[in-house]
Amino acid sequence: MELENRSDIIARLQSDILRLQHFCSTQSPALDVDLGPMKECFPNGSFPVGAIHEFLSGRIEDTSATTGFLAGLLATLMGVQGTVLWISAARTLFPPALKAFDIVPERFLFLDLKNQKEVLWAMDEALKCSALTAVIGEVRDMTFTESRRLQLAVEDSQVTGLILRHNIQKVTTTASVSRWRITSLPSDVIDEDLPGIGLPKWKVELLRMRNGKAGTWHMKWKEGRFMPVLSGQRSHIPEQKKAG
Repeated sequence: MELENRSDIIARLQSDILRLQHFCSTQSPALDVDLGPMKECFPNGSFPVGAIHEFLSGRIEDTSATTGFLAGLLATLMGVQGTVLWISAARTLFPPALKAFDIVPERFLFLDLKNQKEVLWAMDEALKCSALTAVIGEVRDMTFTESRRLQLAVEDSQVTGLILRHNIQKVTTTASVSRWRITSLPSDVIDEDLPGIGLPKWKVELLRMRNGKAGTWHMKWKEGRFMPVLSGQRSHIPEQKKAG
C-alpha cells in the first residue's frame, strides 16, 4: 500500500509539473497513434501541442526531408477543419506537394516576408491567434529571448509552433520544448517493374524533449500515416549505369 501511495504521489507531481509548464495533451488522439514508437519519448506519451518545436537542417536535401515530415505531422494535427500559416523570407515548400500527404494546399496560408526579423515578428503575432492550428516559421538563427517570446505566445493560444531552422551556422540554446533533425533515407520499392522514387522515408532524430527523452527512428509515410521501417526491409537504391 505504501508503494502504491508513493507511485500515486510521484505520478501526481509529474502531472502538476507538466501543467505548470503549460504542457497540453494533444487534441487529436489519432496523432499519437500515427506517430507510432516516437510517442514513447513524449511527456505522458502524447505529442505536446500548444508548444514550440524546433527542426534543424544543415543541407538543402535535409530541408526537403524536414518539410515532408512536417507535412505528415500536420496532416493529422489539422484534422478536417484546421488551418496552418507558413511564414518565410525564402520559402522552401512547394505547395502542390502537400497533396501527397492528403493535405489540401488551400488550407495553408503563406506569408512571404523580406528578412528573418520580419519572420520572427510575424510568428510572434500569428501564434497569438487561436483560430490557427499551427504556425510554421523558416529562420536560420534564433536567440533564446526570441524563442522564449514565441513559447509565451503559444501558452495562451494553444497554437502549435513549428520552427524550421535551415542553413544554421551555430546551434544555440532555445526555449523550444523539443529539437529534431530529419534526414532522408533511400525510399521503398513500390513496384519492381516501375522504377523511380518510392514512398518517403526518413531518419528521425529527437535530439531533445523537455520532460521526455531523446530517440532515433527510421520512419516512412505509407497509407496516410507514419510507419516504422522494419529491420531488413528493402529500400529503393537506383542502379548505376555501366559505362559504355
